[in-house]
Amino acid sequence: MRIRQRLIAAAVSLVLVGCTVAAPEKGEIEMPAVAKPGENGYIKGELVYSLDNKPTPECHASTIAETKSGLVAAWFAGKHESNPDVGIRVARHDGTTWLESVEVANGSEGEDRDYPCWNPVLFQPKKGPLMLFYKVGPNPREWWGMLLTSEDDGRTWSKPRKLGESKKLGSNSNLIGPVKNKPIQLPDGSILCPSSTEHERWRAHFELTRDLGKTWQVIGPINDGKEFGTIQPSILTYPNGRMQILCRSQQSVIAQSFSNDGGKTWSEMTATELPNPNAGTDAVTLIDGRQLLVYNHTVRRGPFPSGRNMLNVAISKDGRNWRPVLTLERAKGEYSYPAVIQTSDGKVHITYTYRRRSVKHVILDPGLIR
Repeated sequence: MRIRQRLIAAAVSLVLVGCTVAAPEKGEIEMPAVAKPGENGYIKGELVYSLDNKPTPECHASTIAETKSGLVAAWFAGKHESNPDVGIRVARHDGTTWLESVEVANGSEGEDRDYPCWNPVLFQPKKGPLMLFYKVGPNPREWWGMLLTSEDDGRTWSKPRKLGESKKLGSNSNLIGPVKNKPIQLPDGSILCPSSTEHERWRAHFELTRDLGKTWQVIGPINDGKEFGTIQPSILTYPNGRMQILCRSQQSVIAQSFSNDGGKTWSEMTATELPNPNAGTDAVTLIDGRQLLVYNHTVRRGPFPSGRNMLNVAISKDGRNWRPVLTLERAKGEYSYPAVIQTSDGKVHITYTYRRRSVKHVILDPGLIR
């Protein structure tokens, strides 16, 4: 319990006054002002669809991928999260603007009743179709993973397919696929999916496929969920097969683990220097070797900004020492569940939930971030 007590004490010591944040054991950090186009690498921010033209009352948990013909985004949407009408919507970018989204999956395929869909994750392998993973089920403790594929960059999609099961996952043995954040493709072509479960505490694990989702190997769970309850990992890479994951946690900090053997084994989960209000994050390893993280630099409760009222970007050279460089949002409302990729032209693209009413798309030039 010493780790847990230390983390809670550190989290409680977080004091938010204006834009100044006291981080665990790090003293005060001056948070950047809300980003504007042309400043510090921030190129553009726009809603994927306007608030006056919402296809559904609510939306959440976006994902983004680059295909040979442009960007594709997806999210879950319906009356509200967990409602049986919630499906997966996809929108393509034509190089100028986002096209109208369409629903490509719902929870009624072959089940005895309609279930909500959750947490889509897009991934474009080096060879093979665009993959769209998502979850179906009454809640995150009972859901199961599904997969669609597209041979034409998201214009049309295959029939949905259930991923399967593994006894390593415990009482709910359903494979999940990538639970929130994108997979990575290893040098041998296999796809390593960061995943997690919530039915036996919050535990992180990995699901690996060598044949584009036909068969799977489960690695982990890598934590027991007692000292650190962690879900929704994102994977960062380093030279010589070294990896790092950053996770949402129940302990008010972003948690981390490291692998020195290409993801086969993982270290004990430890705390980073960054706060976490029990909200999803995402991260990407940049072409220049730096690590970029999108997250809420807040605690769950307390004076404004707290919870999901502020969304931020941080940069690190080593994955341990993080420097907040951009504030994407700072207002009452919900700005959460980011997804981030770096495209072939070097730009960074971020999508995130905008007040549960739309999805926002932000473009950064990482070379201009100070």
